[in-house]
Amino acid sequence: MTKAHYKSVFLDKVKTFIKNLREGEQGKIAAQVQMMCDGEFGLVYIRPIRSPIKELIVDKYRFLFFMEKQFIYFVHAFIKKTQKTPIREIEYAEKVYKKLTQK
Repeated sequence: MTKAHYKSVFLDKVKTFIKNLREGEQGKIAAQVQMMCDGEFGLVYIRPIRSPIKELIVDKYRFLFFMEKQFIYFVHAFIKKTQKTPIREIEYAEKVYKKLTQK
């Protein structure tokens, strides 16, 4: 049985967020994303937010994403400073999801 492989797609805003982090932090994030692309979802910390939006947690960084066919779309990134994920962050990700999928 072969594992599914996914392709990651980052919105420019997310690319810029990652590019502005230190090299070590970028490496941690890249490793987590690679595991997801390899179908190793049990090895990364993912939390469902609101269907279909999920949250990849890497230390204090949060990456909101959704999956469509064989693609993982990373649509938003931020530093989590509170216990709960702020509603505006979730709503932004949902808006991008609807725009990208026309749903």
